[in-house]
Amino acid sequence: MAGDIDQELVLRETLAAVAPGTELRDGLERILRGRTGALIVFGYDKSMDSLLSGGFALDVPFSPQQLRELAKMDAAMVIDSAASKILWANTQLVPDPSITTDETGTRHRTAERVAKQTGYPVISVSQSMQMIAIYVAGRRYVLEDSDTILSRANQALATLERYKQRFNEVASNLTALEIDDFVTIRDVAVVAQRIEMVLRIAAEIRGYIIELGVDGRLLSLQHDEISAGMDNEREFIARDYLPGTGKRSRKLQASLDALAELSAEELLDFSLVAKALGHPGTDLELPLSPRGFRLLSKVQRLPAPVAERIVEHFGSLQKMLGASIDDLQAVEGVGENRARTVREGLSRLADSSILERYV
Repeated sequence: MAGDIDQELVLRETLAAVAPGTELRDGLERILRGRTGALIVFGYDKSMDSLLSGGFALDVPFSPQQLRELAKMDAAMVIDSAASKILWANTQLVPDPSITTDETGTRHRTAERVAKQTGYPVISVSQSMQMIAIYVAGRRYVLEDSDTILSRANQALATLERYKQRFNEVASNLTALEIDDFVTIRDVAVVAQRIEMVLRIAAEIRGYIIELGVDGRLLSLQHDEISAGMDNEREFIARDYLPGTGKRSRKLQASLDALAELSAEELLDFSLVAKALGHPGTDLELPLSPRGFRLLSKVQRLPAPVAERIVEHFGSLQKMLGASIDDLQAVEGVGENRARTVREGLSRLADSSILERYV
């Protein structure tokens, strides 16, 4: 799992480096337009010297124009990991031939082997196929034009909007149930499932945004607006309903990790979602009582440490809802004004929940 995460991180960093608007992408597109090929190692250390045959060391500032001109030599180039310098040009790469590869063309076979052997990303520009491929360890990723990526991204964005709307509906229903103290494991699992679905499609869109570079600015704004606060919502659900403690702990993080590790199919099973939250999945109708973190987070201008102390003092949302201003003032850090703010904030949430049910 850790290796997969590292590969994904390296791939995303590489995609960001070759995104539209970057000098490296400009250089690669110049090579494509010139109908020449290229093989570029994206990173360097002394251990790579054994893979380099011939050529010459440059160590000159990177520029798209120079990359294009050096590609005419039809040999490999090496640039630093910041894409700020061209280190080697007109060199032959000689990786270990015993490294397995599924590629057929000489340039692509070399690219995959070098990526596996060195751990550095390797960019292959195909002259015949007019294609740019990135090799990261054992993965191959073909760059697409912005219009193609935007088309998929817009479809994903529409899905994100639907998921967020559905989340808002089930979250509103959970609020009503919390106020009436009628929450069951199933109700919590439904909300946790919807949060996870929103977060996953949002993560997919973030990948498109990285790959689009300057072409993804509008998409980024839309993504941020729709998905804002969802990570917090997931944590509040876990802290409200995780058995044992509502404090930040390894148990809390383990629960969040368990949710994130559920496959797409497993996420559809409410019993598995319930288990990730530390509850038995055998009876989803068992009652639960929230601690109140989620609703307190909706009270304006209430600092998180104060919310922590309020939850710790009262222990449950129902006791919190029944607390007077004097009761709230008994909590450390809660004066009369803040107590009134909390009291009025919770009352407004209760009133709006009732209105939503009957309007």
